[in-house]
Amino acid sequence: MGATFTVAAYGEQRGPLASAIKAAFDEVRRIDHFLSNYRAESELSRINREASSGAVRISPEMASLLAHCFAYSRQSEGGFDVTVGPLMETWGFFKGSGRLPSAWDLARAREKIGYQHVALDPDKRTIRFLRDGMKLDPGGIGKGYAVDRMVAGLRQAGVQRAFLSAGSSSLYALGAPPDEPRGWYVRIRDPKNPEETAAEVYLKNESLSTSGFYEKFFEVDGKIYSHIMDPRTGMPAEGALTVSVVSEKTIDSEAWSTGFFVNGPEWTRRHKRPDFRVFLCPASAACGWVGGEGP
Repeated sequence: MGATFTVAAYGEQRGPLASAIKAAFDEVRRIDHFLSNYRAESELSRINREASSGAVRISPEMASLLAHCFAYSRQSEGGFDVTVGPLMETWGFFKGSGRLPSAWDLARAREKIGYQHVALDPDKRTIRFLRDGMKLDPGGIGKGYAVDRMVAGLRQAGVQRAFLSAGSSSLYALGAPPDEPRGWYVRIRDPKNPEETAAEVYLKNESLSTSGFYEKFFEVDGKIYSHIMDPRTGMPAEGALTVSVVSEKTIDSEAWSTGFFVNGPEWTRRHKRPDFRVFLCPASAACGWVGGEGP
């Protein structure tokens, strides 16, 4: 999934703890084989190959996950959109470091984008693309989904204290470490100066996901182009430098960090949610918690 997954966990018996952690990594590998668009044999890759030709039968797990994705798309007014695959390819971010597309290539890619052009039937467990060339891209949700599945497995095995990460962008804190009852310490870095800290939080049974321009980008003639696309314009989103979301589930924090990033600071402030804490670094203003909430 393009990320290094890590787990730090505490327990009273090393053997059961190690077994639980191994099972958690086995679950990540299973999800990678199921959800990766880098693996030709994955279920997601099969959907991308076949769904333009007709309805494709999908697993209950995929049907449930995609139903969540399209719900995020509707709620974010298209800021989060799992159909962004053709844009990622056109901008060179799929298996690459990015490139500036021609206007013609960009126009063609935009014709293949839009969650509204996907027919998902969760009851029959089928999916069909209503436009040729559409492709799903799990980059804005796959890591968060995997982390939540790892957490569920650790809980079932009796693990009460653990910290999980999928790269630096999606984290989950299970319980609290033995020496810090407030929870697991997390530093949110300053996007303008990565050596500086923009905010500090202690997480306990919470996730934190961050979307930022610095995760993957390229520069042409002094202008930086980020990999986080606005599916509605076909262009990289520009209103924010980073957005961090704290929520109960990692799938929520990952999807909404993307949605808030794409929709920009003003939309984020208007649509703040009581079940999330959002730390926003706009492109042209100081960083801060949306709505004045503290960490």
